[in-house]
Amino acid sequence: MEVSLARVDYLQVGVTAQKTMRLLPASGRRATQKVVVGDQDGVITCFGIKKGEPVTVFKTLPGPKIARLELGGALNTPQEKVFVATGSEVRGFTKRGKQFLSFETNLTEDIKAMHISGADLFLCASYIYNHYCDCKDKHYYLSRDKINDVLCLPVDKVNCITPVLACQDRVLRVLQGSDLLYEVEVPGPPTVLALNNGDGGDSGEEIVYGTSDGKLGLIQITGSASVPKWEIENEKKRGGILCIDSFDILRDGVKELLVGRDDGVLEIYSFESADDPVLRYDYVLSESISSIQGGCVGKDGYDEVLACTYSGWLTGLTTELAYREGGSGEELKLSQEMQSKISSLRNEVEHLQMKVLGEREKYQQSSQSSSAVSSVPAFSVNDKFTLNKDDASYSLILEVQAAIDIILVQSDVPVDLLDVDKNSAVVSFSNCDSDPNGNCLLATYRCQANTTRLELKIRSIEGRYGTLQAYVTPRIQPKTCQVYQYQIKPLSLHQRTHSIDHDRPMNTLTLKGQFSFAEIHSWVVFCLPEVPERTPPGESVTFYFQNTFLGTQLESTYRIGEGCFKSDNISTISILKDVLSKEATKRKINLNISFGKTSSILLFFASFYILINGICIDVLLIRLLGCGGFLFVCFLFVCFLFSATRYK
Repeated sequence: MEVSLARVDYLQVGVTAQKTMRLLPASGRRATQKVVVGDQDGVITCFGIKKGEPVTVFKTLPGPKIARLELGGALNTPQEKVFVATGSEVRGFTKRGKQFLSFETNLTEDIKAMHISGADLFLCASYIYNHYCDCKDKHYYLSRDKINDVLCLPVDKVNCITPVLACQDRVLRVLQGSDLLYEVEVPGPPTVLALNNGDGGDSGEEIVYGTSDGKLGLIQITGSASVPKWEIENEKKRGGILCIDSFDILRDGVKELLVGRDDGVLEIYSFESADDPVLRYDYVLSESISSIQGGCVGKDGYDEVLACTYSGWLTGLTTELAYREGGSGEELKLSQEMQSKISSLRNEVEHLQMKVLGEREKYQQSSQSSSAVSSVPAFSVNDKFTLNKDDASYSLILEVQAAIDIILVQSDVPVDLLDVDKNSAVVSFSNCDSDPNGNCLLATYRCQANTTRLELKIRSIEGRYGTLQAYVTPRIQPKTCQVYQYQIKPLSLHQRTHSIDHDRPMNTLTLKGQFSFAEIHSWVVFCLPEVPERTPPGESVTFYFQNTFLGTQLESTYRIGEGCFKSDNISTISILKDVLSKEATKRKINLNISFGKTSSILLFFASFYILINGICIDVLLIRLLGCGGFLFVCFLFVCFLFSATRYK
């Protein structure tokens, strides 16, 4: 069955965050539903569609930006109450817009994720999870890494409260009260969670997750362990997943999976077989999709997929065809409703043009006045700087609520800018000298008209660390610019992984000294990406990493006064030794440094040979080291003979 959907743009609100748009339950079967959305201006807008035009039901005053919006109510009843999270406060509204709840939580940080189930409220800050029952604190949990989303299995099916946290360290944490029940490893950092079919499936234990690297999966959460059902790889190299919903858009009796990505791709997956889903339809919007849900919005009897974008556009993909192709010799007849809509749109465009001309004249007059004071216009930027495992490069995504004019990229460390197929901007490079001013890169991207999203690919060199800066200038008057900084870390091409191959021969770097757990953790954060900034709970911690370029691995274990780093890459050990020594020297801390498997002299000669010849043979060297020092010395002798012949 072919999926045919037509696009309809309803209205635009302010900039929106992830999961801040929902559809209220319909009053009757296949009746239209009201849309409620919250933006970062703090405004909650509820509207419906009558005769093709949006009609506002209620609209609140501006306030703190809205981070989450959820629907709630008593169990087994229509979920008609609107709950929003702003700062550390949760507010509740009826479907008519009357506020009935203002709950100030005890969280010291802003709320990042929220879930509501009956009288139970689940809130998450960056690292803290809190469970409230009837606005009373009940359970608490401190996560080892940042929490991206929270979900609870349906109580009416599971008969117990089972919260699930989606954490940045590629782990789903299943809780029981204030304790960790078990952890579920997933292939990427999970960004969003959703109940399968909207109710957790037949058992109520099935959860669909989406990751920041574009992967999709289904896991069954039982009382003792997890059962993976299926997993979809991101073969088309699309963006990360921000929102998921289930809805029967095909009317075949089986709910399809609706997925919204941060590169503007909307996908519909169907379950033709009982196992893995199949991609049936996709549509590309010009900006990231922050929320998605299926329902009936525009007209009675016509289902659609409603998406809310970053800049606040509410766009529907409806099963009602906006136009029909006439046969041969037939004229295309527009309905009276469509004609009136076109006429009203033309009148609105003319009115807006006259308004723009008037405001432009006012601006010209005020700018020429000597007493006028110029104010800098504020604009929001959605940025993302992540490491891609497939090509060992960093992806820098900049999304602006207005059209982008120019983006200038500057770096004080050597980096390479790679080509991006989706990038239509014109790039120009400026000559720069790194000696006097520390500039190693200066590139300017001039964007085409109406471009609101730009993606760059950057490849760094391990051992060279510094700062990458992006100067974002939108097409607004007066001209203004915002600067965003991104750290290029010493081991920038390493990525967190769940486990490593312990059978490989490893070099060992051991540090001992009078330093605290927080101090050595801050050094590791400075050296390696994807390490949480907050010091993990416990007396010691172990992290595993994999080099995305070479495939080598690193094990990092440290505690108060001691740190141990193991790697099958000599360069990794050498970089760690240099950087950690510098950081300790800055704080005037004496370190006792020791090596395992290879002496410091062999490490020096190996690094020197690699530097002179400019070829990467770290992995081969470490294999020889695992076989013994004699083979390693013989290999060095052959290498120097080769060098003498090469440069003779």
